Amino acid sequence: MTFSLSRRLAAEALGTAALLAVVVGSGIMAETLAGGNVALALLGNTLATGAALVVLISVFGPISGAHFNPVVTLVMLMRGELGRKAALAYVGAQQVGAVLGVWTAHLMFAEPVLQLSTKTRDGLPLGFAEAVATFGLIGTILGGLRFRPSAVPALVGLYITAAYWFTASTSFANPAVTVARALSDSFAGIAPASVPVFVSAQFVGALAAAGVFGWLLGRAPTPLRAAAPQAQAAE
Repeated sequence: MTFSLSRRLAAEALGTAALLAVVVGSGIMAETLAGGNVALALLGNTLATGAALVVLISVFGPISGAHFNPVVTLVMLMRGELGRKAALAYVGAQQVGAVLGVWTAHLMFAEPVLQLSTKTRDGLPLGFAEAVATFGLIGTILGGLRFRPSAVPALVGLYITAAYWFTASTSFANPAVTVARALSDSFAGIAPASVPVFVSAQFVGALAAAGVFGWLLGRAPTPLRAAAPQAQAAE
C-alpha cells in the first residue's frame, strides 16, 4: 500500500515525538527511582528506549520507513529511496516531533515545559563515540534491509540498547534527538554548546557508513523502494 506524503510526514513526526517522550521520560523516571545510582538510571533509560524503538519501527515503518532520524533520511536520499523534497520534509517533521516529544515528557512529569540543558558532554572522545554509534546504526539498518527486512525493528532496538553502553556518549546517533535533548535539563539532556560536536560527528559517521556498507552489501530491493518506488522518487 502506498501512503501519501502527508501521512508519511505525520508518521515521522508522531514516531519521533514518541521516541523522545520515551527517552526523556524514562530518563526522568530512572533518575528519580535510582537513588543516585547512575548506572541503574542509565539501565532503565536504555531498556525503555530499546523496547520503544522495536514498537515504533514496527508500527510506523510500513507507512514512512520509520526513519525518525535526519541522517537515516540522508542515507535513504543518497540511495535513491527518497526524493529531495520529501527528504527535506521528513527532516522538518522529525525535528518538530522531537521537540514535541521532549515537551510531552516534561508535562507528564510536571516539569517546566521550556528548559535548556546544563549537562555538558564535551571532548573529542565523545564526538568520536557519536561517529562510531551512528556508523553502527546505519550499518545495522542497511544490513537489515539487505538481508532481513522483517528483523529491522528488533535489530535497531538491540543495537541502540547495546550502544548506550559501549559508546562513551551513550549513543545519541541522531541530530534531531540531539537538538531536542538540549531542551531538557534532565538525565537525558545535553548542553546546547555540546550539540555541534555531536551533530557533526553523527553526519560523519552516517556518511562513512553509507560508503562502506553501500560497497559491502551491494544493492537489492528494499521494502521502502518496493512499496512506493514511483511516488517517492518523484517527490
